[in-house]
Amino acid sequence: MSDLFADIKGRLEGNTRKIVFPEGLDERILTAASQLKKDGLVEPVLVGLQEKIEQRAKELSVDLDGVEILDPSTYVEFDEMVTSFVERRKGKATEEDARNMLLDENYFGTMLVYMGKADGLVSGAAHSTADTVRPALQIIKTKEGIKKTSGVFIMVRDDEKYVFADCAINIAPDSQDLAEIAVGSADTAKLFNIDPRVAMLSFSTKGSAKSEETEKVAEAVNIAREKAPELTLDGEFQFDAAFVPSVAEKKAPGSVLKGDANVFVFPGLEAGNIGYKIAQRLGGFDAVGPILQGLNQPVNDLSRGCSSDDAYKLALITAAQALDAQ
Repeated sequence: MSDLFADIKGRLEGNTRKIVFPEGLDERILTAASQLKKDGLVEPVLVGLQEKIEQRAKELSVDLDGVEILDPSTYVEFDEMVTSFVERRKGKATEEDARNMLLDENYFGTMLVYMGKADGLVSGAAHSTADTVRPALQIIKTKEGIKKTSGVFIMVRDDEKYVFADCAINIAPDSQDLAEIAVGSADTAKLFNIDPRVAMLSFSTKGSAKSEETEKVAEAVNIAREKAPELTLDGEFQFDAAFVPSVAEKKAPGSVLKGDANVFVFPGLEAGNIGYKIAQRLGGFDAVGPILQGLNQPVNDLSRGCSSDDAYKLALITAAQALDAQ
């Protein structure tokens, strides 16, 4: 267990948080929920038909003793949830709409978080990112002053830990979006004892190439500095200039970053998604996330290629986010 998760476990001791898993029949989720319950740091809640979940756990020899299971169709506070949902949607959903939508496990689980019945949600093992994010945006919504949510990965290898953003949500962020992602990613880094040093990435370093794409990143740097003047941040940078001191000295000698960046903001989703997977598959990093940032309450999205260990770790992070938000 890396220092990242050892620290989170230490923070959660005596501060257990309830985390919802809408995918209660998935083997990886069942395994993670069982281990989380045994460790006593997260109180897992599985969503689905109790009989089917218990039967599936039995087939897999997974111990669910003491794990809470909630079935939307028999949930005792379902009427209260329907009323709350209709109010939250402000005319965009009728009561009939709400009753149908809340039978969906992701909508149901997100409402548990919104209503304070749970502290956070982890989904995505068997659902698309859109299936996880849409209910969060409609119900939990983004924090005041934040236009869009974004998705970051904590990249961990032994004692190394970095933040990669946005690798999950925004396909073609503009300068304002990138600045918002940069500031939000720095805040996320602090949650995990990473002192943020933010590099805004491109295929150019400090004007070595000129195009709409590079100028977008350069403008984002200026906007981010206005938003968070205390933040150690610079760009635009090629990755090597942000990460390798000798290259930084040649390409950006006057920068506040000296090849020691630890938060990397990619110029678009294409680059971010490819970049984190290369680091994961070729570099041997654990990619934990995506962690969604900018929401009023923590909701996080697993990759459909995740392992039970990924689900376990993301639940710990979600619980840490909930603890920090108090």
